[in-house]
Amino acid sequence: MDEVILLGIETSCDETAAAVLIDGAVRSNVIYSQIAKHAPYGGVVPEIASRDHVKKLPGIIEEALHGANCSFKQLDAIAVTYGPGLASSLLIGYSAARALSQRLGIPLTGVHHHEGHIYSVFLGENRPVLDGAFPMMVLLVSGGDTKLVYMKAPGRYEIVGQTIDDAAGEALDKGALLLGLGYPGGPVIQRTAEGGNPYAVRFPRGLDNVGGEWKYELDRKLCFSFSGLKTALLYHVQNHPETMKDEAAKKDLIASYQEAVADALTVRVERALEQYDCASFACAGGVSLNKVLREKLGCLSEKSGVPLRLSSPRLCTDNAAMIAGAAYIKCSAGHAFVTPEDVNPALRLENWNIR
Repeated sequence: MDEVILLGIETSCDETAAAVLIDGAVRSNVIYSQIAKHAPYGGVVPEIASRDHVKKLPGIIEEALHGANCSFKQLDAIAVTYGPGLASSLLIGYSAARALSQRLGIPLTGVHHHEGHIYSVFLGENRPVLDGAFPMMVLLVSGGDTKLVYMKAPGRYEIVGQTIDDAAGEALDKGALLLGLGYPGGPVIQRTAEGGNPYAVRFPRGLDNVGGEWKYELDRKLCFSFSGLKTALLYHVQNHPETMKDEAAKKDLIASYQEAVADALTVRVERALEQYDCASFACAGGVSLNKVLREKLGCLSEKSGVPLRLSSPRLCTDNAAMIAGAAYIKCSAGHAFVTPEDVNPALRLENWNIR
């Protein structure tokens, strides 16, 4: 497949994004973030998000085309996120993509949002190269989801671990709100934790020291839980109110909380690498931007001898290049474009197996 020009569109949550890929290489990647509009509410407000998508998407698409120095007529296909995500937000991008594909007479393919994150680790200025990457273990830390995905080949997914309650991103967001740091939690926690002692407060790492009956089919040692961590933070603040008045102590507390999240993730990746045959492993999604997590995974790569794949910072958060990239890689692997009839806010990753 040579010189295929793909337009990607992503509106699953609060980023309005469009990108152009030529022969799998990223030529433009335009992202408009609504964070400032949602910050006062401490989270994403669906109605505000969808209204802003309607206003911004046409201009974002035009900017992406201009940045890639191409026109609508040069497009070969369009890839759009159709799930999972906020229904009202997904509909804006899907409707625009469908209308464009019909007007231009070109194929439209739907892409799973998480699949986009996974394949973002292969994207850049050149054609993606997947040789030697598989089998690959992926730590997916995207928004409201935290999973371990084992891939024997492109498009082959096996969920081997997942959160049983809150996702890592939610733990960071809610922890930041509890500490009065604002939204979104990941970036502000990382920023305010700098210089703090990450071992000052010992927080729980999830399921390791929790008893009780295990009612899930997945291996307990590969699953995540962050609700206890949030509760521990709440109790610490309540029992040690002086911490919030002492800047040094507060910085230590934040650093310790961040350390607990990153450590809980890394430990389970290490276990997965021990249990599964892996040629490489990857971390994808917004939380993969976290410096502490990246450092820990880098050390794990050196220790295990298994190569680590990370997205460039620009491709970690929600973007449209990853959506077009996933479509390109799937097509290159022999998967036909599939045009969805509608969006699916609860779309499951495992339903996307290449058969």
